[in-house]
Amino acid sequence: MEPKVIGVLVLVLALALSSPARGEGDTCQVEPHARVNCGFSGITAEQCEKKGCCFDTKVTGVPWCFNPVAVDDPTDNDECLF
Repeated sequence: MEPKVIGVLVLVLALALSSPARGEGDTCQVEPHARVNCGFSGITAEQCEKKGCCFDTKVTGVPWCFNPVAVDDPTDNDECLF
């Protein structure tokens, strides 16, 4: 394999392993102003994640421990398309 391909594979693997597992269909990609608080003042990342919440300290003035948002799963549709 070429070094570029190996580098990309390593990066993808590192990102996948560094993200704690969330519930199926949940994501921590929430705009800062849309975050719903899931913790308390002084909560640690470990405490927050044990509650099933997301933790991100990059933006000040918004909750750092917040609820993930559900992502629609198009395969989980009860409607029949026939």
